[in-house]
Amino acid sequence: MTFQRFIRFIDEDNVVRYGNLKSEMTASDILGQRVQVLEGHALSGFLQSKEMRTVKTFQVPSLPVIFTKPSDSIAGPLESIPVHPEAQSELDYEGELCFVISKDCKDIPESEALQYVLGYMVGNDLSARNYIPHEVSGFQMSYGKSFDKFAPLGPYIASPEVVGNPHNLRLTTKVNGQVRQDANTSDMIWNVPSVIAQLTKGRTLRAGTVVMMGTPSGVGWFMKPQGYVKSGHVMEVSIEKLGAITNKVVFC
Repeated sequence: MTFQRFIRFIDEDNVVRYGNLKSEMTASDILGQRVQVLEGHALSGFLQSKEMRTVKTFQVPSLPVIFTKPSDSIAGPLESIPVHPEAQSELDYEGELCFVISKDCKDIPESEALQYVLGYMVGNDLSARNYIPHEVSGFQMSYGKSFDKFAPLGPYIASPEVVGNPHNLRLTTKVNGQVRQDANTSDMIWNVPSVIAQLTKGRTLRAGTVVMMGTPSGVGWFMKPQGYVKSGHVMEVSIEKLGAITNKVVFC
């Protein structure tokens, strides 16, 4: 394994670097840390170097990464998840805040975006890491995330009035009762209005579309040893004010 927790950051000389964190820490705690430099690229692979640099600030993408999951990826909040043999070796969970579009929309500015939110719910963006990224998927995110039943959702859609601020909700993911993710939606890089604005640029977002907002730290991919889920494992994702979904993994 060439890294434990890789980050993209700007060092003390204002140079963009890839680095390896050897222990878990919050985003604010990473600033000022001395980290091991990784050489290479996320798509082609990394090599560890002996060089150490200081994290001055994070270099995040200028826009959110967008991919689609087909409607057949949807599963119920208590439904078992049948997993195809080719998706079993590196199966991962991603607890996520989700929202539902209330009416068709296109070219929506951030200032108007929340008018198009029907409500919020809990989601789990299941991912076959062996396909992310991979030649068979065209080095895209969607293929490894779009197997049938790879998007359990629920247990209900909570109205914006009930939720209030969607960017201040505690999110927890457990596997077999063990806490894997414990974060707050305030830690997300992009907020709901900015995501809607990006998704609707020059294209129509249909009513009923579910948008998954991305996952916090703690996924199995970055654990040491890696914490992929196996047949019989039970995943539970809960978000403050939105309830929880519980899904059992079943290898086919």
